[in-house]
Amino acid sequence: MSEVFIVDEELQDIRIDKYLNEFLKDNSRTYIQKLIKNGNVLVNDNPCKANYRVQSEDRISVDIPTPVTADILPENIPIDIIYEDDDILIVNKPKDLVVHPAPGHYTGTLVNALMYHCKDNLSNINGVLRPGIVHRIDKDTTGALIVCKNDYSHNFIATQLKEHSITREYVGIVCGVVKDDKGVIDAPIGRNKIKRKEMCINELSGKNAVTHYEVIRRFEKYTLMKFNLETGRTHQIRVHMASINHPLLGDEIYNHNKCPFKLQGQCLHARTIGFIHPTTKKYVEFEAKIPEYFSNLTDNVLK
Repeated sequence: MSEVFIVDEELQDIRIDKYLNEFLKDNSRTYIQKLIKNGNVLVNDNPCKANYRVQSEDRISVDIPTPVTADILPENIPIDIIYEDDDILIVNKPKDLVVHPAPGHYTGTLVNALMYHCKDNLSNINGVLRPGIVHRIDKDTTGALIVCKNDYSHNFIATQLKEHSITREYVGIVCGVVKDDKGVIDAPIGRNKIKRKEMCINELSGKNAVTHYEVIRRFEKYTLMKFNLETGRTHQIRVHMASINHPLLGDEIYNHNKCPFKLQGQCLHARTIGFIHPTTKKYVEFEAKIPEYFSNLTDNVLK
């Protein structure tokens, strides 16, 4: 895969490895430095070093080698399985677990764990990096995730995702006291043009995004909330809540306030997921247990 970037004036004088890390999502800075060292990154058609500082109008070309199947190996990583049959698994994903491998990061993911657990019984529609994966949640978001064991189930679930007919309910803790008991945020989400790893409200080129929210409990400085998604945009709840000045507690990207608690990313949990089962054609619904760190905050810490 090849990518070409032209440096904007406001981004000049940044190290090239840091610059590319902002634009090449799913690629670690270490991997980008390896690409530079191996000559896969050219600036104005010339090789460079990782500490080169980009200049306005620099033309940066990046050649990312195609990943091979051998790079993805099964790993005996414990996974919390809520439900399993011949077609699907419902997994309760913990914090700090990446859903699928990406260039430069081929181990320690949910996919590696699934390959060990399911052997060859995973759909392959999404290729060698994402066997069984029909949708995903952020690394530091916990909760229910559907995994498909065969291509028929994958297509069946993917169609429901596309039609927005799957029930997806999240719970989260946001900063500030939300005044309205219920509400809807209808604002398109697109990629941030400057910080390419971030999403933002983008009225011109963003995709339709709708989040329904409801207050569960108010604390002195925080609010426990429930969210139902009509759409499934990247970082949707995190971006939408930040847009109304109630960012997720612990969110290291969209919350610019210092977190007073020792957390690992945002307090967001995919609690409930419901859909039509690919074989029985009946509606099924599953609930993922709220993690201990989350319940400890609401039960013992927040006042």
